[in-house]
Amino acid sequence: MKILFRDALLISPDVELEGASVLTEDGVIRRIYPCGDPLPEADRTIDLQGDMLVPGFIDIHTHGCSGQDFSYGTPEAIRALAAGKLREGVTTVLPTTSTQSEEVLARALQSAADFVKSENGGCRIPGVHLEGVFINPNCLGAQNPAFLRDPDIGEVLRLNRIFPVRKVSYAVEMPGAVPFTSELQEHGITPSCVHSAATYAEFSAAYEHGLRNLTHFCNQMTPLKHREIGLVGAGLLHEDVYLELICDTLHVCPDMIRLIFQTRDCDHLMLITDSVEASGMPDGEYTLAGLTIVLSNGAVRVKGHPETLGGSVLKMNTALRNVFEITGYPLKDLIKTTSWNQARSLGLEKVGRIHPGYAADLTILSGDFEVERVFVGGEERYCAEE
Repeated sequence: MKILFRDALLISPDVELEGASVLTEDGVIRRIYPCGDPLPEADRTIDLQGDMLVPGFIDIHTHGCSGQDFSYGTPEAIRALAAGKLREGVTTVLPTTSTQSEEVLARALQSAADFVKSENGGCRIPGVHLEGVFINPNCLGAQNPAFLRDPDIGEVLRLNRIFPVRKVSYAVEMPGAVPFTSELQEHGITPSCVHSAATYAEFSAAYEHGLRNLTHFCNQMTPLKHREIGLVGAGLLHEDVYLELICDTLHVCPDMIRLIFQTRDCDHLMLITDSVEASGMPDGEYTLAGLTIVLSNGAVRVKGHPETLGGSVLKMNTALRNVFEITGYPLKDLIKTTSWNQARSLGLEKVGRIHPGYAADLTILSGDFEVERVFVGGEERYCAEE
């Protein structure tokens, strides 16, 4: 089936075209037509009337939404995540675990495997993100201390046999973490540091073994100081390290967001939501990793510990709008942080750009960044009007 997206403000990495049109066929982008070019016949024409057409977002760090958490390991939880993320403009998602027993993690991965086999629609799910478990007990955040353990490639590979593990976030200073970094890469899994009290020297040891990612940058990691630059300093210093950012202005304040974008270019920054089951829900109490969290006025905090944030209710389209308003950078640069960089950091091919030969994973945004329609492989899977 041929679909023509007509009269769009096309935003793709390093590309911004007004009045452009895009032809897709059989789930693949075939051709881009600048404004004024003759347009082909198509089975369906969608007139954007100047609205933005962007690559579908890729959220590589999300625990849940719509009252469900991926770690529940139920069909309802994975369906809620795969469907709920479409409303944010997301076309590819890495369901993210929390600190749980291996048995609980195995059930969650099995639910993802069953969902993908059933072809129930929703977002693409190329794999999962394991966060927690192998973290520093002094940097818990909203993770559960009852299930902490040292880095174990055997456990990761057992889980990987159930469903692909694409990324593992852990503390690089834990016993065995440096060789663990190399072992992950040997199996095509992206290593990332998180919930860590690592010094810059400890980061450097893992960096020498291939570490090139920092999970939810600035949160639960050693801060930048004048005598020890820590993980935050490492992320600012090393231009080839990918940084996840929760740009809800709570986890990272606007001034820090501005500093990061001025210090690092957009080629290695990645917007994430770190969303939890409270996302899309009314104020009240919810659960994360067996802990009670409280949603109030847009912030999620661990019950009894008001200083500790417990994930977020941020949406990907809101994150993009926030960084646009804070930095003022061109959208052709900022759009890299929503999908292209995520795809490169994980080795995902033919996604993250609007370019001939790439998957027709496309999101239509209004001028104020509201999600209007979402297409996955050329199939419309969300429409705000319905």
